[in-house]
Amino acid sequence: MTTFALVHGAWGSGWHWGAVPGELQKAGHEVVAPDLPCEDPDATFDDYAAVVLAALENTAHDDVVVVGFSLGGHTAALVAAARPVRELVYLAALVPEPGVSLSDQFARGDRMLLPDYRAGVEGPDEQGFSRWVDLDVYHRTTCHDCDRPVALERFERSRRQSNRPYSSPCSLTARPDVPTRYILCSDDRLLLNSFWRDTVRSRLAIEPEELAGSHSPMASRPHELALLLTSGRGDDR
Repeated sequence: MTTFALVHGAWGSGWHWGAVPGELQKAGHEVVAPDLPCEDPDATFDDYAAVVLAALENTAHDDVVVVGFSLGGHTAALVAAARPVRELVYLAALVPEPGVSLSDQFARGDRMLLPDYRAGVEGPDEQGFSRWVDLDVYHRTTCHDCDRPVALERFERSRRQSNRPYSSPCSLTARPDVPTRYILCSDDRLLLNSFWRDTVRSRLAIEPEELAGSHSPMASRPHELALLLTSGRGDDR
């Protein structure tokens, strides 16, 4: 039995993993999917990682797979560096660069994201928070292969996201020395896949895998995503 630690992305919560936890549990695995403190203006990625590590505190075994989605890739890497894990999985994720903040990466011109989503996001405001404000843009850029009611519920349950993690240098000194996978979503309209294909090969020295669909496979194809996550440990698909 594997314990899967599911780390959500910006503006999200554990709820946004949808049916994936249930799919993994049906296959006999344990799941933790904590809410990260994205509405805390002082919380950094290290604080986010502390929440995930606390959720894993009662997991005595090392058969742990940490899955970081989107912005959650930074948190997942910190978790994998802090405790024994079987595998680190980046899912349509931003891969951290040790010692460098996301803000610095954007400032030097790294084209990590497609720009269209910005039309649907307001902020950061004077308190450093951004939030989704336009359902049409949200649906089009994050989960276009979901029905409108699904997109609406995900949009309505999105949270404010503090800018603090973006501006804080990554505290990693090297990438975690654990087996690592990267899953691209083939029709992602939020991440720039061409950038991440090259970056994964250069930064992680692995070949990215691909899953069909949008940036949010947990919403549009949870069963397929769960199968792909378990396939890394040799489970039947």
